[in-house]
Amino acid sequence: SETTVRKGVDELEAGEEPLGRVRRPGGGRKKAADLDPGLRAALLALVEPAERGDPMSPLRWTVKSTRILAAELSRQGHRVSADTVGDLLREEGFSLQANAKTVEGTQHPDRDAQFRYINDQAKDHMGAGDPVISVDTKKKELVGDYKNGGRQWRPEGEPVQVRTHDFLDRQGPGKVIPYGIYDIAANTGWVSVGTDHDTAAFAVASIRRWWQARGRHDYPTATRLLITADAGGSNGYRTRTWKTELAALAAETGLDIMVCHMPPGTSKWNKIEHRLFSHISMNWRGRPLTSHDVIVNSIAATTTRTGLKVHAELDPGTYDTGIKVTDDEIDALPMSRHRFHGDWNYTLHPQSRGTAGAAKNSRSADGPSEGPSTGCLRSRELT
Repeated sequence: SETTVRKGVDELEAGEEPLGRVRRPGGGRKKAADLDPGLRAALLALVEPAERGDPMSPLRWTVKSTRILAAELSRQGHRVSADTVGDLLREEGFSLQANAKTVEGTQHPDRDAQFRYINDQAKDHMGAGDPVISVDTKKKELVGDYKNGGRQWRPEGEPVQVRTHDFLDRQGPGKVIPYGIYDIAANTGWVSVGTDHDTAAFAVASIRRWWQARGRHDYPTATRLLITADAGGSNGYRTRTWKTELAALAAETGLDIMVCHMPPGTSKWNKIEHRLFSHISMNWRGRPLTSHDVIVNSIAATTTRTGLKVHAELDPGTYDTGIKVTDDEIDALPMSRHRFHGDWNYTLHPQSRGTAGAAKNSRSADGPSEGPSTGCLRSRELT
């Protein structure tokens, strides 16, 4: 006010020392927590009912915003505002926090051992100049003017107009299934954008395309191929068509195809997730995937500062679902299960069933192994 300003001018002209604060000691209104000693305890009883307060708190199952907390405290006889509640919570060490995904649940007892086994196999293959690839299916994407998460720079007030609801248009292109192959040693990616079904045949067809276009040229002397994959999905260790399709690929290429699956519940540690798929999602964030060309070009344009290069192409082929593979067909495959977790680790050989036995018997004890008959594959000791 004018009076306060005039008083300050008089003090400065008189040469008095500045007070160093707005009010003199003891001035101003007392804090709510000082006037009401029970306010702080009542607030803590509302925000921590399971730890230090009443488990029958009326806000036990309510979103505890400062406004709701202030209303409940006022109902209990404490005069307090929402801003004061926020100040008290910060003084007690509280802050707004989201849920943290850290509890992984029950872990397989051989989880760490499988990780070490995969690491040893990858080192052995890369040391010998053989390819090691990480494979997986990325999240299915709607094709059309649908909302895509993220933001991008645009003129102010001119966001891209997209549909209100993400209902699939039956007359539109539908969905796409990006299946990725990440070459760990070369730091290159290959993505087949499928338009039909996410099946094992589609997954192996994508690997076949990668090998014909890139793999055999990058590794001309390779005799083996190591694939690291998730435990489930189209390339899961329980999917029989995955094994039969890989056996056909081994016969075509002449490669020993070794497959090592990630333990159940650990798909996020698959290399392709954080070295390829995450960068694709960041590259097309905030951009509606309006057509197949937009999707393919956005994937192919993905790069990183570490030199990642990605090739993408559309796969318009059809892949039937519900294909059955019998026990006899599985037993006839030129496949050897490794001594350590033969369900997660196995090798498909290009040789016939008769000639594959000699090659398997010549391998070391740490490598793939198979008994003298197909019946041994059903033994509890081996599998």
